Amino acid sequence: MDIVHALGEATASQVRAGMADPPTNAAVRSTLRILVEKGHLTYEQDGPRYVYSPTAPQRARRSAMRHVLTTFFGGSVESAMAALLELDEASLTAGERARMKRLIDRAAREGR
Repeated sequence: MDIVHALGEATASQVRAGMADPPTNAAVRSTLRILVEKGHLTYEQDGPRYVYSPTAPQRARRSAMRHVLTTFFGGSVESAMAALLELDEASLTAGERARMKRLIDRAAREGR
């Protein structure tokens, strides 16, 4: 799922190529089929191959973020944001800072 979410869409071969220690092709295809059956992925046929996409990427992002907040930050959004900003890779552009400020201001107006 992580690989499909990161790529936006992926074939079984792309999923397998993105794995550190990949199982067999059959195992990857079987897992993708199960994820389709459970409603986590959808697919379109592109010639002889299937291209898989997440069914609800926004819902999955929120669920993953809730898990990270609860597990690593005790539910504290402030602590999570501080950790993100302390990362070396987290240099924000002026536009990104302005967008974050607008999001925070909107959340304050809405009482969140």
